Amino acid sequence: MPRPTKCRKVCHFPRTQEFYPVQDAAERELVVMTVDEYETIRLIDREGLSQEACSERMQIARTTVQKIYETARKKLADVLVDGRPLKIEGGEYRLCNGQGGFHGCDRCDKRRLYQLHQNTKGEHMKRIAVAYENGMIFQHFGHTEQFRLYDAEGGVVVSTRLLAAGGSGHAALAELLQGAGVDALICGGIGGGAVSALNAVGIRLYAGASGDADAAVVALLADKLSYDPAARCSRHGEHHGADCGGHGCGEPHEPA
Repeated sequence: MPRPTKCRKVCHFPRTQEFYPVQDAAERELVVMTVDEYETIRLIDREGLSQEACSERMQIARTTVQKIYETARKKLADVLVDGRPLKIEGGEYRLCNGQGGFHGCDRCDKRRLYQLHQNTKGEHMKRIAVAYENGMIFQHFGHTEQFRLYDAEGGVVVSTRLLAAGGSGHAALAELLQGAGVDALICGGIGGGAVSALNAVGIRLYAGASGDADAAVVALLADKLSYDPAARCSRHGEHHGADCGGHGCGEPHEPA
């Protein structure tokens, strides 16, 4: 009986998940690269790590990294040579949460965010983020300049503060919220890629909400928030899918 696949540790969710050729995209077969395959490309080709160093970062065997990397490079070749569209999703992976304990993560931005925000979060506290502008729920998640964070205990908001975001794109925003210890997000329109990114970092999404931000949080805590799980932002490109980006990782598996 084959051993179960070990989840590969990934530091950053892809900031761009879909790539399409300028011409005839609909006529060409889609290439799907998994998130863990993407991570080997990022670490080896972008950061210049050896396969051995990459295996330490991803916490898997070097031979496993070699196989994943070879598959990823073959997919890139198919995209470049044949002009095929590329989508990055799925795979056997777990995202670094900034809490440490991973080789090479002690100085990462997510780690600094975690250290900055987690010391203010109580054990039984729920942290809710709202895409925020002038007291209202901002309607375009990927362009959000700031979030308002609400800490609640026993169904009551006990503190709030602003978190600068800079409208830096859905994956970067999802990692920002994860590093800030956010449990749930209230927003307006949102693209399918952002849904995948938030799902990957374990943040519960309440999309399609509108109106006063403070009132929305109170309504959420009372289980009365009006929102639309199918809400999608028209500012996001037509190729953004609505997949949730799920993967098969849960509890640790036996080594691969």
